[in-house]
Amino acid sequence: MRQLAPSDPATGAFTRTPSRFPAVVGTPSSRLHLYVGLPCPWAHRTLVVRALLGLEARLPVSVAVPGDDGAWSFTPDSPDGLYGKRRLREVYAVRSGGFEGRASVPLLWDAERREVVCNESIEIIKYLCGLADADGGGGGGGGLDLWPSELRQDIDRWYGVIYPSVNNGVYRCGFAQSQEAYDAAASELFGALDRLEAHLASSRYLCGDRLTLADVCLFTTLIRFDLVYNTLFRCTRRKLAEYPSLHAYTRDIYQMPRVADTCDMEAIMAGYFKTLFPLNPGGIQPLRPASCDGESLLRPHGREALPSAAGTPLEAAAVS
Repeated sequence: MRQLAPSDPATGAFTRTPSRFPAVVGTPSSRLHLYVGLPCPWAHRTLVVRALLGLEARLPVSVAVPGDDGAWSFTPDSPDGLYGKRRLREVYAVRSGGFEGRASVPLLWDAERREVVCNESIEIIKYLCGLADADGGGGGGGGLDLWPSELRQDIDRWYGVIYPSVNNGVYRCGFAQSQEAYDAAASELFGALDRLEAHLASSRYLCGDRLTLADVCLFTTLIRFDLVYNTLFRCTRRKLAEYPSLHAYTRDIYQMPRVADTCDMEAIMAGYFKTLFPLNPGGIQPLRPASCDGESLLRPHGREALPSAAGTPLEAAAVS
């Protein structure tokens, strides 16, 4: 448990290991490669942004899978497209300075310099928005701007809520090692979801009528909520399907062009239920919830009719 989920020995609260390469340094070359794992919500962010911005041709992807030991690995069906390595750790080790530590996804790699660009998901998706801007919006994203300058302060403020309370909040529930730590995490998680539900009842997206990076970051947790977190991570107070606005919001984003192609429900379930031995020793994978099947996710969401709430301050949404 401790290797997968470090905790504060005094409180039993889950503590996330910081990314080894948290920021883009210097000017990467044009030969970039993205390494992801389909179960991972952090890596999923990068796939969603890549799809929405039409960067598939510009940014090739290699998909790692969880190995028997939990490490990200490659298989004949899902190979390393650059070096033919067997493990992601071996890709990290290609860099001139070598590598020690946890080989995590997502990994944005500079193939020309043979160097890590970044392995912090929020910084990678901001960088991808810059790539799309440099291409003049001609990558196939229809000019979509997920990181508009006039909304960056609002996006960052929303992310300051979403990340600790929801994105990381589900992990804080699942890997809590004391009742007190679990209770605190669950209270914070569902308090945030309740307030997000209230805000999204009158606003199509977090920042009004424009999809932004804040929505992408929330989406990749919500799409996994009933699928995994509700049961395996003990996020049991309510299912996502019991939040009408949040569930419709998730369907809205899922139904955007190319987004559904990034959501491999089978890989997500297997990646959690089959590999997190401390939480699921038998490796039993449950049936997929009805709310997470294609028919349910493709139901009309009706969110086009919502009025614009652009500029709604975070305080007015009572999210803090």
